[in-house]
Amino acid sequence: MSLSSRVFMYKIVASDLDGTLLTPDHKITPFTKDVLNRLHQQGKDFVFATGRHHIDVAGMREHLGIPAYMITSNGARVHNSQGEVVFQQDVPAEVVKTLIEMTKDDNEMKIHIYRNDDWLLSEEDDSLKDFHDNFSYQLFDVNNPPLEGVAKVFFIRHDADHDKLVKWENRFKEQLAGRANVAFSTPWCLEVMDAGVSKGHALKAVAEEKGHALNDCIAFGDGMNDVELLTMAGKGLVMGTSHEKVKKALPNHEVIGSSSDEAVAHYLANNLL
Repeated sequence: MSLSSRVFMYKIVASDLDGTLLTPDHKITPFTKDVLNRLHQQGKDFVFATGRHHIDVAGMREHLGIPAYMITSNGARVHNSQGEVVFQQDVPAEVVKTLIEMTKDDNEMKIHIYRNDDWLLSEEDDSLKDFHDNFSYQLFDVNNPPLEGVAKVFFIRHDADHDKLVKWENRFKEQLAGRANVAFSTPWCLEVMDAGVSKGHALKAVAEEKGHALNDCIAFGDGMNDVELLTMAGKGLVMGTSHEKVKKALPNHEVIGSSSDEAVAHYLANNLL
């Protein structure tokens, strides 16, 4: 069986958003929208697989116009095509409390929490309006943080210093060993979910609900939070603009172009349509 015919067999297409499916200005282009709609018409299922919040992604799904499943908060939430929650795994309350206590006195750090339908932030950040059209944050008190219903906690530094965030990554992994999944979505965004949460495990749940296996899935991503997704899917493709850590973690995976060139849509058009 040729490579192209094997690719054609995939039933589910899962893709990360920022740095992968979306252009650098965080949009779905008309070409990408057309390709995904044509795949849907041919009976392929599309799945959003992102660190973004489900309300944020629901607006994109509406724009796309197909009944896609949504893996959000790096796999802590899965919504079906009707918008119903079919999988949910929260960060334990004691882990949330520990994270806030560890970081609240670092004045360079912005602390974000995705909690149920809310996006909570430790301080104002006007720059985030460029990323989200119809979804915005509320402020929370670091001395009285919400502990229940938390899908993920993530951290962004004012100076976007990756090396300083790596030090926090190491501290979190040491302090929360076995209790949390700690991963970078971008070099400047460090994310923490429950220990059993990943996009790959969420994709397994989606595939099984649709009567398929992980081998029936093809996936695209660019971050360390995509590693499980890309290794667990039948075929995982790495964006050419991925951080070197991602390419080193996935040395045997095919590398395609960049989000600015709509590489995901072109790959799908050339190999699945």
